[in-house]
Amino acid sequence: MFQPKIPTMPQPSGLVTPPAVAQPTTITPGTPAPAPATAPPPSRPVVQLTPGTAVALVGAGTAVVLVVGTVLVSLLLAVAVTSASVAVCAVVLRSLIASNAKRC
Repeated sequence: MFQPKIPTMPQPSGLVTPPAVAQPTTITPGTPAPAPATAPPPSRPVVQLTPGTAVALVGAGTAVVLVVGTVLVSLLLAVAVTSASVAVCAVVLRSLIASNAKRC
C-alpha cells in the first residue's frame, strides 16, 4: 500500500526513424532595400529654463519634499502614540487580572 508505483514507459510500436537533418542553404544577396523616408521631426515647443523658472522649480521641489516629510513624520508619530496606548492598556489589564487572582 505504501510502496511507490513507478510508471513504466511504453515500448515503441513500429519502426522508429531518426529525425531528418536540415541541410544548410546558401544566401545570395539581392537588391538592397530602399532607405525609409525620414519624417520631419515633430514641432514641439522648446522649454527654455530661465533663472526665474529655475528658482520656481527649486521652490516647488522644496515644498513637495517638506509636505511629504511632514506627512511621513505624522504617520510615524500616529503609530508611536497608538503603540504606546496599547502598551499602557496591556499593563493595566495585566494588573487588574493579577489583583483579581490574589483576592480569590
